[in-house]
Amino acid sequence: MTEGHRGGWSLFLLAAIILGFSLSSDGSSIQAASDSEQPSEGLIYRPVLQPTEAVPVIGTYTMKTPAGKPCLKATMGVEYIVIEKKKPWYFELDPTRVATSGYCGKEAAVLSLTLPDNAASLQLTFRKEGNVSFVTGLTAHITPLPVCKGCASKIYPGVVANTKLFKANCGRSFKCKSQNEFVMAAELKIKLVPLQIQAFTLPKGEYGQGGSLLH
Repeated sequence: MTEGHRGGWSLFLLAAIILGFSLSSDGSSIQAASDSEQPSEGLIYRPVLQPTEAVPVIGTYTMKTPAGKPCLKATMGVEYIVIEKKKPWYFELDPTRVATSGYCGKEAAVLSLTLPDNAASLQLTFRKEGNVSFVTGLTAHITPLPVCKGCASKIYPGVVANTKLFKANCGRSFKCKSQNEFVMAAELKIKLVPLQIQAFTLPKGEYGQGGSLLH
């Protein structure tokens, strides 16, 4: 190879690296896939809805008091079901992308799960009355990529309020292996499966024994 050819090949490789391309064995160019392997809107993360359902990945999310004492724990798979033009679309929450926030008080607690760029969230509000704890409300939203070409980008919000879900005695967990599906709004449902949660009292940060078990 002559010096001119080597110099031209080096410039081509440099350009390929800058533009995010790699070379295949036959010398053709292949665009490098993104880490998320999904379409992008600039640098903003957006969930990609799927036409078929899949099994959600199970994640465990915890909260601690300002003193560092475990006060809330939830193990669950989370699925968003978006209804667009009477057709259901699905998105399973990826625990590795979730940021956990919230707080724990003596009689109230909040667990918030949020995806990057606030693309989706799920918030559980807990309350304690006497020796019983329960979830008083669920709040959720998702802002996915449009499900069809030419469809507008939109947010799907929803809420379930004034409830007494997942009741358990303090120091014990609520556990359910079957599906828990909630109609958050006309265009949004949330499915939790499986589910185990405990709030306010967590000895050594672990679920208490003798909790509610439903199939």
